[in-house]
Amino acid sequence: MKPAIRIQLSVMMFFNFFIWGAWFVTMGTYLKSINATDVQVGVAYGTQSLGAIIAPFIIGLIADRFFAAQKILAILHILGAGLLYYITTIHDFNTFYPVLLIYMILFMPTLALVNAVSFKQLNSPEKEFANIRVWGTIGWIVAGLIIGWMAWEKNASLENTFRLAAIVSLVLGLFSFTLPNTPPPKRGSKTSVGEILGLDAIGLLKDRNFLVFFLSSLLICIPLAFYYQETNIYLNEIGVDAAAGKMAFGQMSEMIFLFLMPFFFARWGVKKMLLIGMAAWVLRYLCFGFGDAGSGMWMLYAGIILHGVCYDFFFVTGQVYTDARAGERIRASAQGMITLATYGVGMLIGFWIAGMVAEKNTLGKGHDWKNIWMVPAIIAFIVMLIFLVFFKGKKPIVADKNVDTGLAGSPLA
Repeated sequence: MKPAIRIQLSVMMFFNFFIWGAWFVTMGTYLKSINATDVQVGVAYGTQSLGAIIAPFIIGLIADRFFAAQKILAILHILGAGLLYYITTIHDFNTFYPVLLIYMILFMPTLALVNAVSFKQLNSPEKEFANIRVWGTIGWIVAGLIIGWMAWEKNASLENTFRLAAIVSLVLGLFSFTLPNTPPPKRGSKTSVGEILGLDAIGLLKDRNFLVFFLSSLLICIPLAFYYQETNIYLNEIGVDAAAGKMAFGQMSEMIFLFLMPFFFARWGVKKMLLIGMAAWVLRYLCFGFGDAGSGMWMLYAGIILHGVCYDFFFVTGQVYTDARAGERIRASAQGMITLATYGVGMLIGFWIAGMVAEKNTLGKGHDWKNIWMVPAIIAFIVMLIFLVFFKGKKPIVADKNVDTGLAGSPLA
């Protein structure tokens, strides 16, 4: 791959995740500033899940069949820029929500589109993609650091996060027209609804291990939703300075553990990796529940830094396990089914529960955060126990029996 194309793809990834990180982390704090309830905050974050559910239809029915990926990416970001800027003029939740929902329906497909543009240009995706994708994480980190540096949380001017995201979205939209051409891979062919939803892979659920993994993945997204939705509100409420900037340590941790994943895989295997990931969720919320902005600040840092273990050990490991278990024939469908179940259904339920729990633990203008954080800690612990008892990971991973993928005896077991 030419250096110029590598730079283009890296810039694309950086901006795409910068846009998301610029407003998503602090949206709950912003909504509280315009008098939204905790339940409404949960509903607002749920637009991510609704976008994730609808996104496959945009990709499967439009991008894969009719238009080049980079052109759709450009149009979505230009339209998104207008919506993000319009949001800064809104000061009531009832108007905010439908605009945000439309924006997320437009934004969520970009996560697949930037991958599609990248993979088309890579000679060895398994070796090269991580070096491109890491720039997305860097973009999210930089967005958080800028918010902290500008003190927008402290100065109650978080509408600037949407302005910043709007500007960058417009820039990326225009920049996307210059990206390498990525023509629709299924032009002239038919795409079924079942293929889009990953229903071709539903047969994998007949295997008990995969069914346990599938249900655990869905349920662990409930504690995950608590983190994304409530952490920034929590840190600002208890007086942590530049909370968004400190939360960026979570993405830094994610980067470090992502590079260490091959080392851990070789020594521990899938079951232990997944269990460690779930245990980290329990430990994270215990740290949040018993930490504070004074002498207990180290516990808050620990909870944030555990993000690398929480995310990589469970979700990245799960993607690898799914890929290996599915085999070539239904690989894309299997990943689509897991994504729909986790970022779609699981997190949608999680955002709703998080909002309800926060609402019930409101104390005047604040919250009983210890009670709030114990809920995701208990849920994560129960999921971990279910997985520990019912998932039998001693046998090698075997791909779909109808396909010879050479995965028998894989060290991932």
